[in-house]
Amino acid sequence: MSADLSHIETWLFDLDNTLYPAETEFMGLIEGKMTDFMVKATGLPREEARAIQKKYYHEHGTTLAGLMANHGIEPKAFLDEVHDVSMDRLVPDPALRAAIGRLPGRRLIFTNGSLGHAERVLGHLGLDHLFEDVFAIETADYVPKPALATFDRITRLHAIHPPAAAFFEDSEKNLHPAARLGMTTVLVGAHAAASTADFVHHRTHDLAGFLTLARLKDL
Repeated sequence: MSADLSHIETWLFDLDNTLYPAETEFMGLIEGKMTDFMVKATGLPREEARAIQKKYYHEHGTTLAGLMANHGIEPKAFLDEVHDVSMDRLVPDPALRAAIGRLPGRRLIFTNGSLGHAERVLGHLGLDHLFEDVFAIETADYVPKPALATFDRITRLHAIHPPAAAFFEDSEKNLHPAARLGMTTVLVGAHAAASTADFVHHRTHDLAGFLTLARLKDL
């Protein structure tokens, strides 16, 4: 069945593992760079540093937030280093480009990644011209999703009316605050079908197909 999204006027999309499949393992390259950074920051063996990296991610929302809180790391140096990876694993998807292009209203990127990273990925995928703006971790003052304060910040900055907004994410926990605000939530990825969370309104492993079949607002 196609999703009824005819009430949506603002479309929010996460970036990594949402606008390209997680199966590319592109994020694995970035996570490896994060572990390298953790080794340098802590002086610990790689496996111990990686364990702390994962701990920071779960406790703070991002590895960076944990490093800032516990080690006083300057965020730009971290972001520049960990996002310096090859784009070779990412393949442009004409079907997704067309599906996003047909969406009426405003389209925004809402990512815990950096602005520079978002621009590189969107440019490589040929999607950069489809979005009005990028709300990146710098825009959030380095407070990552799923912090409600960050959702409040993006809604104020872009004058978003949550009941008329949809948010597409590969991370279930990041959809919870969106649903609390009244947004329509869509969990994206091969794992989506297994989600039983009541704050997830739609689930899809095929973002392009989902958007192509969705009922949209008549212009």
